[in-house]
Amino acid sequence: MVAPTAARDRQRIDKWLFFSRAVKSRSLAAKLVVAGRVRINRDKAAQASDLVKPGDVLTITLERRIFIWKVLGAGARRGPAEEARTLYEDMSPPPAPKGETIPDALPALREAGSGRPTKKERRQTDHLLGDD
Repeated sequence: MVAPTAARDRQRIDKWLFFSRAVKSRSLAAKLVVAGRVRINRDKAAQASDLVKPGDVLTITLERRIFIWKVLGAGARRGPAEEARTLYEDMSPPPAPKGETIPDALPALREAGSGRPTKKERRQTDHLLGDD
C-alpha cells in the first residue's frame, strides 16, 4: 500500500534540517529545535518530531546568522550540497558586509584632558618635564 501524497511530503523537522545540511548531525538538529532556535511559520518548533511540509517557512538561528528558508520538498537522504539546496528556497536577507560600519555611527571622540593620554601626549609631557 502506498502512502497518500500529503503524508509522503511531510517530514520530521530534525530529519529535514539534517538532509538540508543546515546542521552536521540529526542529534544536533534535535538540540537546535528543543533550544527554540527553529520556527515553523513563525511558531516555535516545540520538539524534533514536529512535521514540515512544502510551503512552510522556517526561521533558523545558527550562531550569528539567521536563515529564512521556504521548504520545497522532503528529503530522502543527506546527499551532496547541490541536492540539499533543492529542498529549500533561501529567502534570507543578505549578510552585512564585514568591513562596513553603520552609516549613522559617529567615531568615538573624547574630551580633551579626559581619559588616558595618547602616545603623542605622553611624549609632549615627558619633553616638558625634561624626561626625554
